[in-house]
Amino acid sequence: MSPHERWLEMVREYPDLHAFLSGPRSGDVLSGTVAAVERFGVFVRLDDGPAHPFFPGVGFVTIPDLTWHHIDDMSEVVSAGQRVTGEFLDYDTWNMEARLSLKALQPDPFQEFADAVTAGHELRGLVTKAVPFGVFVRVADGVEGFLHEDEFGAAPPREGDELHVVVADVDRERRRVNLTSGRG
Repeated sequence: MSPHERWLEMVREYPDLHAFLSGPRSGDVLSGTVAAVERFGVFVRLDDGPAHPFFPGVGFVTIPDLTWHHIDDMSEVVSAGQRVTGEFLDYDTWNMEARLSLKALQPDPFQEFADAVTAGHELRGLVTKAVPFGVFVRVADGVEGFLHEDEFGAAPPREGDELHVVVADVDRERRRVNLTSGRG
């Protein structure tokens, strides 16, 4: 069965669900209650929405759309029974669900950082991750920059170290902050 044939069958079988999901437009704000937190995302029982025939909720939030901040566990952001509000992204016709973004309604910490900080700003930051070619440094809440290994002194920094760094550049398009040690 093709995806289109599957969708037509679902529309015939669940006309109320299709009618509900066809209503919102991208950017609309929808609210509901977290029905289930799964390892792959969050199901939301939307206000005034019909029951979903297979899933715990008609709305679905993927992990990247939960928050702008890095999280290790979704329970840091949501829990079953919690009221949430999200921006409607689109109607996922394959799963017959509303794709939502909670982070779309939150201020973007990267853009706030980019508005306030330019090349040459000196900052203190915490090393959050070491990789073979450098380290990532948290320079603001929800914002990490990269310090290349060429910038290290005699001893490479480790996770948890606090560093003095200088912003080399802020790339808004790629959402990247490049750092230097400022040693010249």
